[in-house]
Amino acid sequence: GGFTDDRRYLWAGRLDDNKIFVFDIGSNPAAPTLVQTIADFADRTGFVGPHTFYALPGRMLVQGLSNTQDHGGRTGIAVYNNKGEFVARYDMPTGEHDGVAADGYGYDIGINPQKNALLTSSFTGWNNYMMDFGKLVQDAEAMKRFGSTMVMWDLKAMKPQKVMNVPGSPLEIRWSLKAGDNWALTATALTSQLVLVKQDAAGEWQAKAVAAVGDPAQIPLPVDISITADAKGLWVNTFMDGKTRYFDISNPEAPVQTYEKVIGKQVNMVSQSWDGKRVYFTSSLLANWDKRGADDEQFLKLYHWDGKALTEQFALDFHALGLGRAHHMKFSAKPAPGTARDPGREVAIAQR
Repeated sequence: GGFTDDRRYLWAGRLDDNKIFVFDIGSNPAAPTLVQTIADFADRTGFVGPHTFYALPGRMLVQGLSNTQDHGGRTGIAVYNNKGEFVARYDMPTGEHDGVAADGYGYDIGINPQKNALLTSSFTGWNNYMMDFGKLVQDAEAMKRFGSTMVMWDLKAMKPQKVMNVPGSPLEIRWSLKAGDNWALTATALTSQLVLVKQDAAGEWQAKAVAAVGDPAQIPLPVDISITADAKGLWVNTFMDGKTRYFDISNPEAPVQTYEKVIGKQVNMVSQSWDGKRVYFTSSLLANWDKRGADDEQFLKLYHWDGKALTEQFALDFHALGLGRAHHMKFSAKPAPGTARDPGREVAIAQR
């Protein structure tokens, strides 16, 4: 899910039936109201699995995961206006691009407006993400059908400029938030690498692995990352071992892990307050991929971070509360008079 540009509405998508739900969260965040349902995403776009919702002024970019033809990984980006009206569609690039095979896969969107740069990553199609995880990892052919590219687009023209080879399914994209920085990080799910995307001396965008996350041979499955506002630290969650790891990224070319903690039997998303002192975690990756039995913990947890260790503040058991699976978090903010931002209003949960 994702907020509109005014942060008053939350768009949330379902990966199987492709419905998109628009909630009014601005009127009363404690009681969101469903105001619109978009049921023809697949019919209008040819894409399946509306996953990432990224706001532009008056617009919402929606990154698909799959397509209606073969339910494989080839997909694209749809553009809607804030009224929920379909505006345009853009296929992910395929074929050879300067010696790199473009797979046409998609997952996340990250924009750096200073560079007119839209960066996308790649995951897998409906055939895979709807499969039981245990069955999937035993299916050698299915495991070949994961994305291995990132694409840099000209944002204003919505045209792909460069396809970068990034094996192992690069997922979440996080641009540095520090003024003057123009680099991004991602983590590869299957090969457990942190990958830096940055311009070289000639101004060409390049992607290179800069650090391992845990023991890649064990496939800890990095799922989410969160960069600190000062771009000095990075949280990395790994689903299989339920851990979060903190990396010192003062030098983004050489991240160094300085801390780790087990959050639960499984862990998915991580979000933090602007000052970095509060770190939130949720548990659910995908309904068909979450663990089973006692390991299927479903929670939202808050920890305080003092720069050295995480200390748990609260834990909400989504099973006990009848809230389903805790998948994603989105932070809202209401500026206070005379200030750029007010971190006081915090978390809205989008459940799968």
